[in-house]
Amino acid sequence: MTSVRDTALSFLPEPRGEMSEAVVELLRRPQDSPVNLPVDAAADPFGEDLQLALHTCYELHYRGFETVAAGWEWNPDLLRFRATLEKPFLAALRDEVAGGSDIDAELDQLLVEPVESTGISHYLLDEGEWWQVREYFVHRSIYHHKEADPQAWVIPRLRGQAKASLVAVEFDEFGGGRGERVHAQLFADLLAGAGLDRGYLHYLDVVPAPMLVEVNMMSLFGLHRELRGALVGQFAEVEITSPTGSRRMVDALERFGADPACVRFYSEHVEADAVHEQVLRRDVIGTLLAEEPGLTESVVFGIQATNWVADRFADHVLEQHWRQGRTSLRREIASD
Repeated sequence: MTSVRDTALSFLPEPRGEMSEAVVELLRRPQDSPVNLPVDAAADPFGEDLQLALHTCYELHYRGFETVAAGWEWNPDLLRFRATLEKPFLAALRDEVAGGSDIDAELDQLLVEPVESTGISHYLLDEGEWWQVREYFVHRSIYHHKEADPQAWVIPRLRGQAKASLVAVEFDEFGGGRGERVHAQLFADLLAGAGLDRGYLHYLDVVPAPMLVEVNMMSLFGLHRELRGALVGQFAEVEITSPTGSRRMVDALERFGADPACVRFYSEHVEADAVHEQVLRRDVIGTLLAEEPGLTESVVFGIQATNWVADRFADHVLEQHWRQGRTSLRREIASD
């Protein structure tokens, strides 16, 4: 079996506007080429053009592109351009959340299931169709092909018990030392089990901005030491809320008689993330904030921003598209 993590991205994405087109064209050139990238000050910070331009810049810090010179990763002019995209993106995220410093209230709220059964996993379990399950997998592939990678950047920015405990969670995310159990690999197996292409970021061109926002937010937090608290908050939110949603996905997939590889991915998260919730809350966040209480508001921001982008993604998929009988992707994918 070929690992999903073996090769770089084999293609540059299709541009979605002036800024993303300029980045893509630049990366086709030799790495010593002059950089003159346009910045649209009026661009929607959550829009297709800015988010794809930012995602393309960030990808240079992950596995990169087969056809792009590796030296572009640290080109100072390209980094300055990326910073001009990050600034309005971060400001817009901050504008959308309440902020605050009550970390216990934020963490407690994550354990409360809404009275009204809303959200994508509820929908897929109760009334979803198989084509919608496959669309959901396509969206999530942009996230899960990088699962736990952005959080690895925070490791050298922590110390003591907080570092040790976060590494323990990451060890599980990366398969406990077994390549076939790496969560990104399990998701690649899920894609194949659903009759989809398992290739790394294969579906990038059809996935719209709401999912790019979620992935770009993690990259933004991970690449900036000053946002390390926000990344810890993001990681905690995902791990704490994952078990219940993953349990519903297991039930939904069993209802469809899905391939065992599809069920396996979510059943793994039911078990692992239930343990991770306690480790992150007590040993990572608790220890970190005891040593650096000044990071409390940053952790709270990370939790709130993660909730907000997840809700925004769910609204895009459910309310704006599926409930209208329309694909939630930029264009339909081939059916079985």
